[in-house]
Amino acid sequence: MTYPFSLPHTIKNFHGEVLIFKSIEEENGEKKMLVENKVTPGAGPPFHVHFKQDEGLTVSKGTMGYQIDGQEEKFLKEGESVVFTRGEMHRFWNAGEDVLECTGWVKPANSLDYFLTGVYNSMNKSGTAQGDPFDSAYLMTRYKSEYDIKAVPAFVKKVIFPITVLIGNMLGKYKHFQHAPKPLK
Repeated sequence: MTYPFSLPHTIKNFHGEVLIFKSIEEENGEKKMLVENKVTPGAGPPFHVHFKQDEGLTVSKGTMGYQIDGQEEKFLKEGESVVFTRGEMHRFWNAGEDVLECTGWVKPANSLDYFLTGVYNSMNKSGTAQGDPFDSAYLMTRYKSEYDIKAVPAFVKKVIFPITVLIGNMLGKYKHFQHAPKPLK
């Protein structure tokens, strides 16, 4: 896979969350993306899943809350880590009063940098966590084999998003996605 951004690559959303894609290293024949993030108090991604990637996070500063779908909430302090395995619906958030800082990795690297850059840009464009309707529909439809968000109803994913993408294509709304990496099957 060719990475569309030079590294390090930093993205920010309107919530004040910062994600830095630091570098890629080879580990056991797979490309591993090293990341750092900063999350404002109370913020963090909703329940989501990486179908084809494992994700590990270590708290550098602050307190992280995390939850695996169907399990109780848990909390990590500085120096503690969690690994979310591929296919495991999970969320994490800043459970403290100061900025949460973490280091981490995602393996294999796949399209995570492209996908999350698109998600953050969509959020910033709309000023909402749901993002721009056309961009969100495009990203969630194109990369449905790799990522999912629990809060989006199945009807929206299967019917509304594809119709929105069709309309977006007719209106020429996806020129900024012309170099989007192919999704993994």
